[in-house]
Amino acid sequence: MTEAPAATDAVRRHDPELRGFASDNYAGAHPEILAALALANGGHQIAYGEDVYTEHLQDVFRAHFGPRAETFPVFNGTGANVVSLQAVTERWGAVICADGAHINVDECGAPERVGGLKLLTVPTPDGKLTPELIDREAFGWDDEHRAMPQVVSITQTTECGTCYTPEEIRAICDHAHQHGMTVHVDGSRLANAAATLGVPFSAFTTDAGVDILSFGGTKNGLLFGECVVVLNPDAVRAMKHLRKLSMQLASKMRFVSAQFEALLSGDLWLRSATHANAMASRLARGAQAVDGVEVVHQVQANSVFARLPHDVSERLRKRYRFYDWDEPTGLVRWMCAFDTTEADVDAFVAALTEEMTAHR
Repeated sequence: MTEAPAATDAVRRHDPELRGFASDNYAGAHPEILAALALANGGHQIAYGEDVYTEHLQDVFRAHFGPRAETFPVFNGTGANVVSLQAVTERWGAVICADGAHINVDECGAPERVGGLKLLTVPTPDGKLTPELIDREAFGWDDEHRAMPQVVSITQTTECGTCYTPEEIRAICDHAHQHGMTVHVDGSRLANAAATLGVPFSAFTTDAGVDILSFGGTKNGLLFGECVVVLNPDAVRAMKHLRKLSMQLASKMRFVSAQFEALLSGDLWLRSATHANAMASRLARGAQAVDGVEVVHQVQANSVFARLPHDVSERLRKRYRFYDWDEPTGLVRWMCAFDTTEADVDAFVAALTEEMTAHR
């Protein structure tokens, strides 16, 4: 017998039919995730991660990342990145990353101000580091006047929507390890990368030599929550203490863990990421067919980067929300999510066509 929905004084204050292309974070929670939360509700479970859901989550992640993986649920992506990077650095340590990396551009200085880290940034044409680019900052380990490079951090998929191959990540890990550095992956869209590559998560993380990972859930249908996944336990210590010290220990952790179990125990993660990627490809094809629109980067995940006249962007944004990526050059970013439909994409392309026609 199905239970009737609980009574509530809450009021829906938004139009559930409204769609935008600004961020996959704009999407709501996947219905299967909400169902998992409902199943995890009721009764009492031990707080702070000693619940049965978090205990089982270890096996769920090990099925994807190997038997040595250790998983630590946290609240959000910035927290996951800061905790991960702190776990593999000393107080005098520095992190080499792309200049457009989320940890450098979009976290309000948290890795440096909260984590106490120095970021050594490298310009990249497509968001991807290479061993050669890493070498621009991989020096000076014995120079007490310089922060010591101890970590290489890459993003999969990158902030430009590009995707590292397993071979590219293996080359980075081999190079970093030869210099005594560890490798961190910001995997807020790791599922989109796996869907694009058509390989298991482990193929471009554990098997490639990655030491620690920030695993994203919110951008792929979770209500809240991310995970720090330690792939090389020899590279870190005292993770439980570090998570608490960094204000990322959830008291009712079962509600984070239950979501990840629903996401990763079956194929929900892959279905959602594959769909979001497909909608981005559809959007890119439609945009490329509009005279005057330039799609800049190869579309390999769920983002599209395009260059538009400024007046077109301003008018189009009144109809659909999206962000400027580089406002002076007219570069914008469009994101698709698990709930983006073909009709949503086609309506957006039609609006784009109308605004470009009006511009001409």
